[in-house]
Amino acid sequence: MKKGFAIIGIGFLLVAIAVAVLLSVDFNRFGKETVFYKIETYETINETKLDSGEVMNRYVYTGTAYDEEGTPVEVEFEAAKELREGAFLKLYLKNGNAVTSYDEVQVNELPSAVQF
Repeated sequence: MKKGFAIIGIGFLLVAIAVAVLLSVDFNRFGKETVFYKIETYETINETKLDSGEVMNRYVYTGTAYDEEGTPVEVEFEAAKELREGAFLKLYLKNGNAVTSYDEVQVNELPSAVQF
């Protein structure tokens, strides 16, 4: 009977670890190509009116980003807030140029082939 409890306990522990690992993985970034983009200014604002009457603004950015070898890639993405002009972003891409997520990076984190 003690062996049965031990097996159930180990099984529960393994499931808990697996769930914790899956919850910590950001699938918007995991296994994606990355490019680097310098924020100039947003192109347009998309407004969405919610059922509550509240208006949500999404800022649309378009332009040229560069991969680690310096190859240009045309991108378009939205942000929930106006991003800081002059900041550098690391964009995560799927299917060529579809942006799934981004992180702000410092200029010293840019690959040497990327020139803005």
